[in-house]
Formats: sequence, C-alpha cells, structure tokens
Amino acid sequence: MTAIEQTEAVRPRGTRLPRRARRNQLLGAAQEVFVAQGYHAAAMDDIAERAGVSKPVLYQHFPGKLDLYLALLDQHCEALIQSVRHALASTNDNKQRVRATMDAYFAYVEDDGGAFRLVFESDLTNEPAVRERVDRVTNDCAEAICDVIAEDTGLSREESMLLASGLGGLAQVVARSWLHSDRTVPRDQAVQLLASLAWRGIAGFPLHGNEQQF
Repeated sequence: MTAIEQTEAVRPRGTRLPRRARRNQLLGAAQEVFVAQGYHAAAMDDIAERAGVSKPVLYQHFPGKLDLYLALLDQHCEALIQSVRHALASTNDNKQRVRATMDAYFAYVEDDGGAFRLVFESDLTNEPAVRERVDRVTNDCAEAICDVIAEDTGLSREESMLLASGLGGLAQVVARSWLHSDRTVPRDQAVQLLASLAWRGIAGFPLHGNEQQF
C-alpha cells in the first residue's frame, strides 16, 4: 500500500490511530500536497487539512515542514535504491539485468503518487539536507550497478563507477522524459528501446577472464 493509499484509508477526522499509522497518514497527505504545490507553496495548514487532523497533531509528529519533507525524501529515495538492487539481483543474465534496471526507473516515475518529483524535480535542491539525499540516491543506485560491472568486467572501481553513473543517469532522465511526453510510447516498448541502447554500449566490455562479452 502506498503512502497515498494509506492516507485514503485512514483520513476520517477524529479517529484515534496508532502512532505509526498516524505518521503514515500524515506522510501520505504531505506527499499529495508537496507534489501538487511544491515545497515553497505548500503550507502545514494545507497538509493538516488534507490529512484531516489539527495542526497540533501534525506538529506532534513533525516539528516543521522541512522535517516532513525530509522524511518523505528518505522514504522514497530508499524505495528507488531497493528497486534497483532488486532488479540487479533478479537474474544473472546481464542483458536482462540491464532491462530490469531500466524498468525499475520507469516504474518509479510512473507511480501514481508522483514521489519521483520530490526526489528529482524538487524546488528545494539548494537546501543542503535535500541535496544530500538526492545525491545519495543517485550515488547508491550507481554503486549497486557498479558492483555488477566491476565484478563481471574486471574494470577498476573508478572505471566501473563512471559506467554505472552513466547507465543510472540515462535511465532516470529518459524515464522522466517519457513520462512528461504523456507516455505516447507504451512503457514496455520504451523500456526495451532504452535497454537496447544501454546494452549496445555496456555489452562491448568483455567478461573478466573470459573472451565473451559482458
């Protein structure tokens, strides 16, 4: 269940909820407001109203708007990192790994909650705490891809990280471009096109200790 679905499930005002359930409800409401309005235009009043709670209840869980925003970033950055790691671990076939990884990014941006906008299209990237989280998700995804490249090609860690950063950046930018183009190309087809492009590049590197290619 997504944060927004949790909000819908528990929104009625006046209902006493366990602390964890209330926190999830507030995060779901905050996500809706931040995605729709951006950080600067969003107000704690808007979030409390969306959640169906009083402002004191909201402040019991989150001391301020930035704390709430960072909690959402932590949640959704981790979601992408785990999705990429899962894609890489889903098969030992490197061609299929590339496709699964590309698809992980497309699935992330296509999520109905629009959480990717908080991570990759934030209007608060000048805030150091936000910048640190955005950099971390980019780096951690690249590190996961780098592990596979370094192990399978025998390239240095530094060389593998450059290639991994390129693959991750390609996936993220193209997935967002696809979404903003109103998905005129079906997702499966878009993923296959991108995976084919990425594979034509990475497959040129030989497997470590083997004449076969990556």
